[in-house]
Amino acid sequence: MAIWIAAAAPAGLLLKGSAVSFVAILVFGILVWLFIARARSGAPLRPIRRLAALDAIDELIGRSTEMGRPVHYSMGLQDITDSGTIASLPVLAYVAGHCARYDTRLLQTSNDPIVYALVDEIIQQSYLEAGRPEAYNPDDVRFLTKTQFAYTAGVFELLERERPGAQILFGDFFGEALMIIEAGAAIGAVQVGATQDVQQIPFFVAGCDYYLIGEEMYAASAYLSHDPLLSGTIVAEDVYKFLIFGLIILGVIVTNLGLKGFAAFLKGV
Repeated sequence: MAIWIAAAAPAGLLLKGSAVSFVAILVFGILVWLFIARARSGAPLRPIRRLAALDAIDELIGRSTEMGRPVHYSMGLQDITDSGTIASLPVLAYVAGHCARYDTRLLQTSNDPIVYALVDEIIQQSYLEAGRPEAYNPDDVRFLTKTQFAYTAGVFELLERERPGAQILFGDFFGEALMIIEAGAAIGAVQVGATQDVQQIPFFVAGCDYYLIGEEMYAASAYLSHDPLLSGTIVAEDVYKFLIFGLIILGVIVTNLGLKGFAAFLKGV
């Protein structure tokens, strides 16, 4: 114990070179707290821009209703702690509410039992809030399997048998992504895809009619749910990005003007 304290003492409170990272994290935390507090108090925030894919969700549900065909919703293959899965939950609630009001079947497939249990409750609650609890069918919310390509095969079978008019893929996907997208295209389903996985984004862009990539997933969740926690966080992230961008420009100016003392200070902290 004494040896560890003696070794750590010269470093002080922060390790050398970590002061900038510490300040950056602290500033970001303060911004998030401030904007969440503003959102909860009802104070106006910078509006979150509505994305084209969000308008498409309403359109494809209406299209499926006119055709008398269901909507299929998949959240990918991650567990409930994954950020993509969490971001998908408010979108699922929104889709379920619209399907309930339009009397359109919603087929949801999961590959994780915990996700399945939570999804079942969310869809049931959405039908209740839409005033049509009797329209909820627990058989349409399905846990398939945790095995990746067995889950993919289960989705294939569902798409071929139920032939949904629309398919929404919102979450983190892997090698099965393009296969499911192709299966949806083969039955003529209009598809909306959203993922933050860099390796799968090209497949979503190429195969889906509409898509959300990266942080657009989180913006969509905040926009559709109107949750103060989500909305405040999204706005704080945008403000922080502009702040970082401004600091980068300032750093370029300082470096090119030859202000060596200030530059050396920034390099040393």
